Amino acid sequence: MPSLKDLRNRIASVKQTRKITSAMKLVAASKLRRAQAQAEASRPYATKMSEVLANVAAQVPDLPETPRLLLGNGRDAVHLLVVMTADRGLCGGFNSSIVRAARQRIARLRADGKEVKLLCVGRKGRDMLRREYGDLILDYIGGVAGKRRMEFADARMIAERLAELFEAGEFDVCTLVFNRFRSVITQVATYNQIIPVERREAEEPGEEAGAVYEFEPDERVILGELLPRNLAVQVYRALVENAAGEQGARMAAMDNATRNSGEMIHRLTLHYNRTRQAQITKELIEIISGAEAL
Repeated sequence: MPSLKDLRNRIASVKQTRKITSAMKLVAASKLRRAQAQAEASRPYATKMSEVLANVAAQVPDLPETPRLLLGNGRDAVHLLVVMTADRGLCGGFNSSIVRAARQRIARLRADGKEVKLLCVGRKGRDMLRREYGDLILDYIGGVAGKRRMEFADARMIAERLAELFEAGEFDVCTLVFNRFRSVITQVATYNQIIPVERREAEEPGEEAGAVYEFEPDERVILGELLPRNLAVQVYRALVENAAGEQGARMAAMDNATRNSGEMIHRLTLHYNRTRQAQITKELIEIISGAEAL
């Protein structure tokens, strides 16, 4: 049975922990507002660009001069999963949900006879995946997910790395795996294929697959500029969605930790008071018994 001193030390320790978790909750809430604004601002542009390129991919013929970033290299054997997680923990199941989604996709692709490679953006994803899939990790990019504010230059750097790997023949299909921010307590594990561009199919019978585009000055010039930019835009969207989801998950986790600390302090204080009262009662009984014996 713990002594009164042990209980006092335990209560003081939990109180210090509650101060830390409360401060982390406030910091996460402050960062969340900025990250959420970035995520919401990036969605319309990224979604529309994806739709435009999907329509273009559905109409452009598969010719030797067609950009490979648009229609791929004609193979579907090697899949690269870009697993985007946070660099830090203490954010509930945020990182675990992304890694779980990546594991499910790996298992599905392997069952279909595909070769899988991984590119990890974020330290937590790399640490969790390399225990089981260390031989599949092609590259690791750190120091991006932990930034105070996401910059488009970070997304461009990752996009350039993906383009280099694709041109070198390291993979045939590239898919981003990240958490899409829905609310403070909800993040949705999302797959987004960015190489090649997914073609848009007609949703209803008789519906056109998409708008008809006329290229000026030249199709190859425009797509040559637009496709690398689309890579960076989609990566940037995944980064800011992840950043918002991370801060929302951290705020919720620290709020739960703060409440749990308060409940633990209440239970420990009650136990301390009962133990102290029992000791006082025991001492009084011993004094009275000794006095009566005299």
